[in-house]
Amino acid sequence: MSDADDHDEARDRNDEHDHSDGHGHGDDHEHGDDHDDGHEHHHHDVESVSVAVVTVSSSRSLDEDPAGDHVAAAFEDAGHEVAVRELVPDEYDSVQGTVDRLSRRKDTDVVVTTGGTGVTPDDVTPEAVDRLFSKRLPGFGELFRRLSQDEVGTRTVGSRATAGVASATPVFCLPGSENAVRLGVGQIILPEVGHLVGLAGRGVDETGEEVKAEDSDDGEESVDEESVDEESADEESADEESADEESADEEPEE
Repeated sequence: MSDADDHDEARDRNDEHDHSDGHGHGDDHEHGDDHDDGHEHHHHDVESVSVAVVTVSSSRSLDEDPAGDHVAAAFEDAGHEVAVRELVPDEYDSVQGTVDRLSRRKDTDVVVTTGGTGVTPDDVTPEAVDRLFSKRLPGFGELFRRLSQDEVGTRTVGSRATAGVASATPVFCLPGSENAVRLGVGQIILPEVGHLVGLAGRGVDETGEEVKAEDSDDGEESVDEESVDEESADEESADEESADEESADEEPEE
């Protein structure tokens, strides 16, 4: 994959760069926890999640998949479970169908894909998953590229890492580079996955489909409005009939 090669090559050229500051992300995340401790939505955080790992590649196999291996190992080391691992070719329909199917599985809380986020013609992961998203998480790609700049410099503009929510399941799409996966999973996904899974799973029916509160409210309002319209129409009709009768009674005899 071109995005993986670019990420590794640029990182090799920048090994002398000092990473001791940790990009400041750790401090920012701790500040976020302190700031949000009083918010009720943190009560929905999930301690352990089940992840589906998807490797998007037409040249690799699951036996030679360092990026996918790292995703699985990182989740397990953090106390989570791996529900399934799959390998799909760089094809729009294959990527979209696989992510759609996995996001609907009852034993899958989050989907992480690797590969297909670059700019070559066969990099189609962002386009394939975008149509599945009921909500997009633009902050994921923005933060990933900002942190990647410390390793690959301006080549980070060639990464189209993205994320969103499909069928009430968070979906994260990372480059195929193992280094990129280490950064994305370790510094962004794992610190936030429990929180995002908890929020995305709120208001889900027994089939796993999202039930939006605003849709329910709109439905009630629509019923009420229809009832009011019918009552108004009946009243107007009755008034017109009454007026016609009065008019007929008041007509003078010739």
